[in-house]
Amino acid sequence: MDKVTRLATEKGVVIFSKSSCCLCYAVHILFQELGVNPVVHEIDQDPEGRDIEKALMRMGCNGPVPAVFIGGKLIGSTNEVMSLHLSGHLIPMLKPYQPLS
Repeated sequence: MDKVTRLATEKGVVIFSKSSCCLCYAVHILFQELGVNPVVHEIDQDPEGRDIEKALMRMGCNGPVPAVFIGGKLIGSTNEVMSLHLSGHLIPMLKPYQPLS
């Protein structure tokens, strides 16, 4: 879990993903369209991927991926991200991580 915590806090927006996951891709594209370039960790390409997956589940992720962290805090998976976006709460959370225009 230490590795997950370290990786989750290395940048403002972090997504733990799998390269074959279409929902992970959709969440990544959503963030890009909102002006944020998240760090994406493809856990299926990490030798410690199984341990990362287990740690994410212990932290409270319903499914291991996508697991989204904003400001080092676990937001959740696709459902939580989309709920925040549709309710208008996601963009204010991302504001500190959008480049100044």
